[in-house]
Amino acid sequence: MAKVWIAPVCLAGLALLGGCGESMRAQTARAIDSVAAIDQENMAEMMLAVADPRESIQYFSQQSQAHPDQVIFSRGLAKSLMRAGQAEQAIPVWQRVLEHPDATTDDRVDLAEAYIRNNDWAQAEATLNTVPPTYETFNRYRLEAMVADSRQQWDRADSFYEIAAGLTAQPAGVLNNWGYSKLTRGDARGAERLFLEALQHDSTLFTAKNNLVLARASRRNYELPLIEMTQVERAELLHTMALAAIRQGDVQTGRGLLQEAIATHPQYFEAAETALAALH
Repeated sequence: MAKVWIAPVCLAGLALLGGCGESMRAQTARAIDSVAAIDQENMAEMMLAVADPRESIQYFSQQSQAHPDQVIFSRGLAKSLMRAGQAEQAIPVWQRVLEHPDATTDDRVDLAEAYIRNNDWAQAEATLNTVPPTYETFNRYRLEAMVADSRQQWDRADSFYEIAAGLTAQPAGVLNNWGYSKLTRGDARGAERLFLEALQHDSTLFTAKNNLVLARASRRNYELPLIEMTQVERAELLHTMALAAIRQGDVQTGRGLLQEAIATHPQYFEAAETALAALH
């Protein structure tokens, strides 16, 4: 009697094991796919973070051709082209990214930046106009400010610059841009305040130092500001101030500043030497 029950039980056990085997294989396959996706994402992030732009472009070009359905590679290619200063080539790639169902609003903002870098302000504005107003990020408002600047919509630009500066822990760059905007409008004092604020956040930002000197020189203030600077930077800032003085007709002041720049620089300062020779 016991033998009569053994066979069905064994058959049931085999069926159960067979079902478990199928289930385990499916789970294993899904796990492998998941790990592969994570590895691809990690590799993409690493290439964008540390690889040479040319190597990054080559990697993402190959991967996007091999896996055209995976937006991560097209996005990586577009970002790599931007890093390499090839905004014009990045634009069609960003457009292709936006056609993918997994495209994000960040991708749309990045396309707008590519248009700006390519000096296509109309397309940049049109692209930003398609971004939902509830999407509030530093990069979006930074670009909105730049577009407003290009249209000389000063109040709008100031508003966007202020919002952008409040949305990042590292506002030095956007404060510098805002200051330069003020300088081009003729508001040298307002520009000077913003350049100083930028340097409070990042004392190494030489662009802000140079712009600060230009802002002061535009008011015929030819004294270097009390900011942190290396000896080489001091010489370069003196050179910048000298050229500003000469352009404003203060030739004697400019000559003296050039001589000081040459004496300050620890090496041969060709640009200042050439400018001084041109004065003679």
